[in-house]
Amino acid sequence: MELTPETVVLITGASSGIGAAAARRFAQEGVRLAIAARRRESLEAIAADAQRLGSTVLVVPTDVTDPEQARRLVQTTLEHFGQIDVLINNAGRGNLASVEGTTPEQLWSIFAVNAFSLWYVAAPALPHMKARRQGHIIVIASVAGKWGYPYCSAYVAAKHAAVGFVAALRTELLETGVEATVLCPAAVDTEWGLVTEGGPLGVLFQEGIRHSKEIARSREIPLAPLPKVLSAEAVAEQLVELVRHPDRADVFTHPGTAELAILVAQDRRAFEGKMMPFYLGVRQAYEDWRAHVGKDSSVL
Repeated sequence: MELTPETVVLITGASSGIGAAAARRFAQEGVRLAIAARRRESLEAIAADAQRLGSTVLVVPTDVTDPEQARRLVQTTLEHFGQIDVLINNAGRGNLASVEGTTPEQLWSIFAVNAFSLWYVAAPALPHMKARRQGHIIVIASVAGKWGYPYCSAYVAAKHAAVGFVAALRTELLETGVEATVLCPAAVDTEWGLVTEGGPLGVLFQEGIRHSKEIARSREIPLAPLPKVLSAEAVAEQLVELVRHPDRADVFTHPGTAELAILVAQDRRAFEGKMMPFYLGVRQAYEDWRAHVGKDSSVL
């Protein structure tokens, strides 16, 4: 798809992280932007940046876990701009809890933002895109939608659902002119790991990585093949290229992660063997945390 001043890009979760970086990067292309998130003040700051970069911006504070707010977001964008060419479903949040420690409330909350919201936003946009025989729906999932991570099972399961959503959606969009793609980032330098429900998962994983080095050394086995951290701006650049050239259904942003996903599909046990130092390191970090603060504390 060619990006022009007439192109309309709608981004959810645009107040920080990948969503904010994507808004700024698409603004450089001079497109018209609709940006949504719960935090109006943060959205206004992103909008100001995007306008300075040459974009026309519509700010729509939205909680995408509310079906009515999600429907209103799409309708407001259509009323304001007359069309939606690209829908980037970026809103998401992680959690920190063992399987047995995951509460029903946390489970519903994580699925609501990472999975249910995909239907809430995409469903009202699809009739418009199908009628025009043009459009691109992009879902920001995660490599956690391709393989497992410990102590965030609700997030991992929800991101697997996000991958499945796109897989099913694509079967309905064959020969309609509308594209659907799932983006699967690995570690990205944002605040995401510090604001996960139940405690800062990023801190737990950092401690797990530290322990994993000791485990690998003591067992004389290789370190887990963890992808290097990318900036949100690097991922946003890939989003722009994806819109221009929508030739892949599943996009992996980090080098080496596509190959790991293939290994998971072929031999999950072999993959787990490669990741074992990290998995055991995170377990040690989690157990140390629980022993220090108590199992009901959310402070890591």
